[in-house]
Amino acid sequence: MIALTLPEIRRLLIAIVLTRFHPAQHTWDWSNWRRRRQYQARLSHYRRRGHPLT
Repeated sequence: MIALTLPEIRRLLIAIVLTRFHPAQHTWDWSNWRRRRQYQARLSHYRRRGHPLT
C-alpha cells in the first residue's frame, strides 16, 4: 500500500470532518482500498516497463 499523501490526507479530512454522508470507518476503508489499488497499478506499470521490483 502506498503511504498517505497530502492530497489523500486532505480528502480524508474533508470526508470525515466536513461531510457526514458516510461513517468515518467507511471513509477509512475506502482510502485503504484506493491506496492498495494505486500500489497494484504502480507495480503493474513497473513490470510492464521491465523495471526491477524490490
